[in-house]
Amino acid sequence: MTSDVSPTVLRLLREELVTISRRAYERGLVPGLSGNNSLRVPGTDLVLIKATACCQGDMTVQDTVLVTTSGDVLDPGRKPSKEWQFHLGIYRERPEIGGVAHLHPPYSVAFSVAGRVPKLVNAAARGHLRELGMVDLMPAGSIELAHAIIHEFENPEVHGVLMREHGTVTIGPDLRTAYHRTEYLEDNARIAYLAAQIAGVRPEDIQLAVDVDPLAEVNDG
Repeated sequence: MTSDVSPTVLRLLREELVTISRRAYERGLVPGLSGNNSLRVPGTDLVLIKATACCQGDMTVQDTVLVTTSGDVLDPGRKPSKEWQFHLGIYRERPEIGGVAHLHPPYSVAFSVAGRVPKLVNAAARGHLRELGMVDLMPAGSIELAHAIIHEFENPEVHGVLMREHGTVTIGPDLRTAYHRTEYLEDNARIAYLAAQIAGVRPEDIQLAVDVDPLAEVNDG
């Protein structure tokens, strides 16, 4: 199966997974050994995902694991992240998705702890995230959690999901886009919190202007 993929392409994709994961750690979007990112090998049913029990800030290509979307491990001696089930489920259900980012951005997680999905309070967030979902607290790595996350992404307008008291998942046509959507999600959560403090209201009660073109940020031109 891997014989159809150029070794050079595979190496570059492993390096891309490492680059994005390290960036997430450096920007404070994930602590310790937490979180996991993945990307689809274009035009295939192969996925590269972070190995279990490694810090994203210290990742090398040796910490990437090649798997099939059905869960077969193709890198002998390597074990994928415990959250592999929702990553692979998203790729199976959404063939247009090329990247999944699961991180623990603090303001976004704070909203999830409060049981609230932040309003999309700025133009960039509305354009890049469209809609947000949330799933309840379930054991990390469980099939129940995987099913809940996959279900949220059945809506093609949902680009990000909050995991109660846990983290976030964002998706995109490639990993870089999925990761950028986490940045937009966290930026939006921080701004929503600060705006609520300034206005003296709950974040969900922030009064927003009428956005006549919520996709202006992402439209060409």
